[in-house]
Amino acid sequence: MSFFRPELDRMAGYMPGEQPQDGGWVKLNTNENPYPPSPRVVEALTAAAQGKLNLYPDPHGTAFRKAASAALHLDPDWILPGNGSDEILTILTRSFTGPSDQIAYPYPSYILYETLADLQGVRHERLLLEPDWSWNFDRIGKTIEQSKLIFVPNPNSPSGNRWPFDDLLALVPKRGMLVLDEAYGDFADHPHQCELLNSTAGRQIVVTRTFSKSYSLAGVRFGFAVAHPDTIAGLRKMKDSYNCDSLSLAAATAAIQDQDWMRQNTARIRATRERLTTELKSLGFDVVPSQTNFVWATHPTGQHKAQYEALRSKKILVRYMSFGNITWASDQRLDGLRITIGTDAEIDSLLIALREIV
Repeated sequence: MSFFRPELDRMAGYMPGEQPQDGGWVKLNTNENPYPPSPRVVEALTAAAQGKLNLYPDPHGTAFRKAASAALHLDPDWILPGNGSDEILTILTRSFTGPSDQIAYPYPSYILYETLADLQGVRHERLLLEPDWSWNFDRIGKTIEQSKLIFVPNPNSPSGNRWPFDDLLALVPKRGMLVLDEAYGDFADHPHQCELLNSTAGRQIVVTRTFSKSYSLAGVRFGFAVAHPDTIAGLRKMKDSYNCDSLSLAAATAAIQDQDWMRQNTARIRATRERLTTELKSLGFDVVPSQTNFVWATHPTGQHKAQYEALRSKKILVRYMSFGNITWASDQRLDGLRITIGTDAEIDSLLIALREIV
């Protein structure tokens, strides 16, 4: 006999990427930043640790919101801090959907959206993408219209592509909200600055950001939402009283104040991304042009799982991803390798191994 909610019993739960506990691995499977955070972060953490940890943190993250508003050129009332962007996505799901509502999201994409819908007991629908990762609006139009909340990672994962503004505006539901998950936005050749919030549909749009990727703070757990102040005020009712601790607030505030450090690291990753893409193509892989800190690679042999396992035997981790039994065509199965952009030395190790395997 189970005393859990039926929704919890039925679901498998989200499975994060492998995190090996022993050393010696080349870890290119969870889209972490290979470079350290700004030195200002270490200074801020040291000061915060020596401060008043016996007191509760600022429940509104005032210092962070002021720093973020300066970086984004928005008023602080447009910003809601969270315990990682995943908490922000949870808050959005709980705030905007109930048992009679529907959530939609692109597929293949970030499968956590489906998990959040299951946890909330909400119907969910996949917006199946085309083989070139574009939208078929004739096919998905009715689903968009019937949805209360639509999650769209832009750039997308695992493909790494980014969609134009016109496509995103076409995804805004008539009676609901569009969430633009910009976890990888800083790695784009031309990063967005929340421009769509100023569009005619701006009040129906929420942008989410994370510090796990471009700011090198995956171990801290911090993210935030950007939306119209009326939306932020409503979301604030749903969050935990003290959802961000003093250390994460201090780290995030220092990190976002050092934009030069972040941009230097993202530029290094973009350069390595270009080199990796070229080398993978020379090995016969098809690589989607990426705007993220990873690439999506498929091989004509279709032996992606075997390639993943061969790499793992050499202590090189990439992410093998398979999206069910769906196929675009008889020769196009939805599986492949998602490879995080590491340091140049890590990518060299990967390429040496792939040349042996392929």
